[in-house]
Amino acid sequence: MHRRELAHRSTDGLEVTLLWDPVDDDLTVRVEDRRSGDVYQVPVGNASPLEVFEHPFGYLARHEAGLLAV
Repeated sequence: MHRRELAHRSTDGLEVTLLWDPVDDDLTVRVEDRRSGDVYQVPVGNASPLEVFEHPFGYLARHEAGLLAV
């Protein structure tokens, strides 16, 4: 795995990590819900990386709806 952790936070069972892949120069926010075991990968695309990191579920919904340019 080539990805590097740029930021991490943990709140109420949610682990949120901003990851950078230097090979592809790609940013992704990974969200792991430790209560349910669900894991989400949110591509940053053209959005602000810290904005996606702070509000990953809002950007996940936009990505799933095809509204987030990747």
